[in-house]
Amino acid sequence: MSALTQIRTQALARWQALSPREQRGVSVLGALLAVLLFWSITIAPALNTLRDSDNRRAQIGQQQAHMLALQSQAQALQARTPLSRDEALRTLQGLTPSPQIQLNVQGERISVQLKAVPAPTLANWLTQARNQAQALPVEAHLTRDNAPATNNATAANSAVLWDGSLVLSLPNRGAAP
Repeated sequence: MSALTQIRTQALARWQALSPREQRGVSVLGALLAVLLFWSITIAPALNTLRDSDNRRAQIGQQQAHMLALQSQAQALQARTPLSRDEALRTLQGLTPSPQIQLNVQGERISVQLKAVPAPTLANWLTQARNQAQALPVEAHLTRDNAPATNNATAANSAVLWDGSLVLSLPNRGAAP
């Protein structure tokens, strides 16, 4: 006799030894376990997916909007007319009124010295340098300025300050007539 037939005959013998009331209870318990197993394998995952679909759809919508914004920004950068080196340099100098940001012309590149420049100011200046002067960062050596604040209230409200240097490349000399 194989092990499977032996287990089957033992289970059948135990089943027949049970009273009708116990057989009914075991049958109901087995049916409940089968329903629970069916629910947890098939229906519950589908309901969880349905419940989370609105959040996922919102996330995907945000990602799509971000990607479309990046696409339009890239297309705008590609469509702009190239500036000559002199035009780019004049534009870059016009964007730099702050004594915290100093420009030094070195051939096709511009060396930028930063002294205690607030992070939002630096980010805005770099964006304008790229968009308006078509200057691209080639090198960056930045350190966070640890200048002590006069009191705790201004320290909490002040932006991060940056020191260091940047090297920007200008458009090619013959880019525009």
